Amino acid sequence: MSDRSPDSVLKRAEAFAMELAPRAGDFDREERLPREVVERMADEGLLGATVPVEWGGLGLTPIEYGELTEIIGKACASTRALLTVHASLVAQTLAGRTSRRIKEKYLPDLARGRRIACFALSEADSGSDAGAEAGGMSTRYTRKGDVFLLNGRKKWISFAGIADVFLVFAVDNGVVSAFLVDRDMPGVETFPMSGMLGNRATHMAEIVLSDVEVPAENLVSGIGAGFAFVANTALFHGRYSIAWAGVALAQAALEEMCTYAVRRRQFGSRIGSFQLVQGMIADAVTSVSAARELCVRAGRLSAERSPDAIAATNIAKYFSSTAACRVTSNAVQVLGGNGCWNGYPAERLFREAKILEIIEGTSQVQETLIADFGLKTFSRKG
Repeated sequence: MSDRSPDSVLKRAEAFAMELAPRAGDFDREERLPREVVERMADEGLLGATVPVEWGGLGLTPIEYGELTEIIGKACASTRALLTVHASLVAQTLAGRTSRRIKEKYLPDLARGRRIACFALSEADSGSDAGAEAGGMSTRYTRKGDVFLLNGRKKWISFAGIADVFLVFAVDNGVVSAFLVDRDMPGVETFPMSGMLGNRATHMAEIVLSDVEVPAENLVSGIGAGFAFVANTALFHGRYSIAWAGVALAQAALEEMCTYAVRRRQFGSRIGSFQLVQGMIADAVTSVSAARELCVRAGRLSAERSPDAIAATNIAKYFSSTAACRVTSNAVQVLGGNGCWNGYPAERLFREAKILEIIEGTSQVQETLIADFGLKTFSRKG
């Protein structure tokens, strides 16, 4: 890849997306992302999209990265998920929350796609409460000289099936810490998971850690920084990526329903002339436009390092994910029977959209965060 300018990167991403889109259904049915797709992402530099140039990445601004996420996400949600997991949750977090030693050891390889990373926070009985002292996290760490011993299981981990390095969160006496665990460390096993509603091609797996010895230098940001600093930073980056993923799915669904509505005839007329169908299309156009503007605002505030960026990102993630669910549902409705069949993308877009309301903080978690922000910001004083 010679020209690393944002315009060139996005233009190449669009060409790549045109190749991806016709294959997305096959990836979904086969429940795997072909290795050549991952390698193409690496060759184009996309896996280093969020990594600073000094570490071998593209150093895209938040808005440029959002545009990239929309381009890839509109073509294939599972391929977009690799951007979210590898580039946002892990690489971008390491770029800002780790020692220079860790950056030198991991970032150049992650930026160039020589190693794939995954984010190992969730467990069978631990999700949004993972950072709470009384939460359900069961993965444990203990100090043993110059190493930490890790024991436990992580579940629902996207790309754990093919990842080379795992960002793992574990607890010791209520103190959560984060570690970088290499796949080739003794005691690391992964077990593929299938049958998911969406993100079927993300090589989701369960990770089992049995007395895994992790060098002390692989501790990320110090003891006790696991949730308050590392996970919260990662989830902030992840939510921003997911917000744009919602825009991508909603945009794809809008294009599907409009294309179908101008071709399909019922009762002697194109269904796009029916007022109730027009209502669904009007809602989709408005929802996509609003979601994109919220994402752009969140990206601008993030680039400015504004304290309002966190709330703006939560709002964007909440709105775009719920909008994606509504727009993709309406796309299925417009397509009717064809919308329920995997011969058309609408049913896959519908399934993928629901995932966005669950990952990186459910819509209910976002509602709580946004409400707290609203109460602090908009209540009249005195």
